[in-house]
Amino acid sequence: MGKILWINVWFTGWAAFPSLRIDILAARQHFRHVFRVVAVCGDPALTSPEANSLKFIMPEVQTSEQPAAAAAPADALPRRQPLGPSRKGAKDQVIERFEQKFIIHPRLVPQIRKYLESFTVADPNGRGEIPEYITTTLQLDTPTMDLALAKERKAFARFKLRIRTYGTDSNPGNPVFFELKRKIGVVIVKSRARMKRAQFKPDIVMHPELAPMLKSPKENNNFIEFCRISNRIGARPKMLIRYIRESYFGANDDYARITFDRRVSYRPTREWRLPGEEVADFKYWRPMDSQTGLRRPFPGYIFELKAMRDTPTWMLELVRRFNLSNTGFCKYATAWRLETLFRGFMYADGSEPVTSTPNWI
Repeated sequence: MGKILWINVWFTGWAAFPSLRIDILAARQHFRHVFRVVAVCGDPALTSPEANSLKFIMPEVQTSEQPAAAAAPADALPRRQPLGPSRKGAKDQVIERFEQKFIIHPRLVPQIRKYLESFTVADPNGRGEIPEYITTTLQLDTPTMDLALAKERKAFARFKLRIRTYGTDSNPGNPVFFELKRKIGVVIVKSRARMKRAQFKPDIVMHPELAPMLKSPKENNNFIEFCRISNRIGARPKMLIRYIRESYFGANDDYARITFDRRVSYRPTREWRLPGEEVADFKYWRPMDSQTGLRRPFPGYIFELKAMRDTPTWMLELVRRFNLSNTGFCKYATAWRLETLFRGFMYADGSEPVTSTPNWI
């Protein structure tokens, strides 16, 4: 798991993002002088000052004996590397990281892909020349939508309960993930447990004692914790979220991930049931990456940067080069908002509901 670090409120590397600069006075209301965050780090060399230099990130180009002014051969240019160490971090059952989201115009996507070629490798779970896969999430919430409202009200500490699958088929051997995603300030802590789709039953969360033993003690503990919290707050299925994700990992970073999400859609639900082939086509889903859903003058992509404490320099340069502005975007909260709009509820400019009846769905 690496070392445990105490990180001051001014985060190294991420301070380049203005939205991540936590006001010290506000932080003291939650803690005393120091914002304590547990971070998982790998090789100590990755946290050294040299780790933030481009020469650390980009592989050295081996050149033959040539004059200094001669151009390097074409095959010596930086390319996507074989699967790097960041994949190891992606497999952890508990991940602590920072995330930044951006809504970008589709015209920017090819340019960002070109920039990423020197620093990333394709996610091995992706299919095709552009590494993509379909993600479907069953979101749980209380009867009064407390988890969605926590996001709308920007609660300092909040969490999500979700059951996630990949692909559109109902193959009994496909994995199902139970995820508890916490957000404390700007830090994301995610734990997950995995079982086969054939083992998933409609009452398995309400009766975890009926669940099979999972692959490891850590996954068993994560599953029990997911069920405990779900039952404690009375969480039930509220929404299905589906989107196509294009994913990359940092080639030479302990943990760095880039994702583009498109065709972001949803379906309201009340069933402990995972969708299968009967709703594989996106025509059965309601889009939310539209101008209304994104609150932008264009339908766009959801672009995400994910990293540990020491943000790679190439990520910071990407944000600067393409003049990106981060935004808070929650797929579940957006789906809930759109569904209430479609049902006739109204909001003020500041997002406060102004309908006389509760806007629960």
